[in-house]
Amino acid sequence: MPRHDPVPPRRPAAPPHDREREAAAWARYKQTMKWMALAAVVTVLLALIWLKSFGEPVPVHMTIATILGVGLTVLVGTGLMGLVFLSNRSGADEEAGRPLDEEDEDQ
Repeated sequence: MPRHDPVPPRRPAAPPHDREREAAAWARYKQTMKWMALAAVVTVLLALIWLKSFGEPVPVHMTIATILGVGLTVLVGTGLMGLVFLSNRSGADEEAGRPLDEEDEDQ
């Protein structure tokens, strides 16, 4: 007869959230994303200048593709990395590292 997977041990209740810490982490994330939006604009402008430096006219569709491709790549990359730091600063990662109770480990 097949054996079912055992029920995983329960973790103790999580400590209450520190609202001030979370608010500070979100404020820092929003401030960082404002700077990253500026960095994305500068990167797009540099990419367009580089394309224009070849001397040939840049078609409109290539300009739009460059703006969307370069701009969104910078924003998505920095946004996701910023969320990693936000998760750490707000305390959301601490629950994952909490050990189980000694009673639960014996089972």
